[in-house]
Amino acid sequence: MVKGDRRRRDGRVRVRGRDDGRRLGAAELGGELGERATLVQFSSAFCAPCRATRRVLGEVAGMVPGVTHVEIDAEARLDLVRDLEILKTPTVLVLDAAGRVVRRATGQPRRADVIAALGEAV
Repeated sequence: MVKGDRRRRDGRVRVRGRDDGRRLGAAELGGELGERATLVQFSSAFCAPCRATRRVLGEVAGMVPGVTHVEIDAEARLDLVRDLEILKTPTVLVLDAAGRVVRRATGQPRRADVIAALGEAV
């Protein structure tokens, strides 16, 4: 894979086959699921794109009723990182109301892409 190809894909919210049907609950996330959807962000301490992603997801969660943003420190939750095959930070999972993973993005997502992904979850 060419480095430019990877950059074009970073931040895109897309369906990932291995996540089909996978459910996450409040116990695994360390926070309550949103009434309509949950934005789960895996971050690490020294990740600049993680801070920008936190801001974008917080804004989206604040403007869409019933949507919650949960941030998980990847280093503190290596068990979950391995189980979900999180390869880099930030990684964002979009969960529906039942906690099923419906979308996944690696890299910093754009606000418009997050809002569009929520359309599938709600």
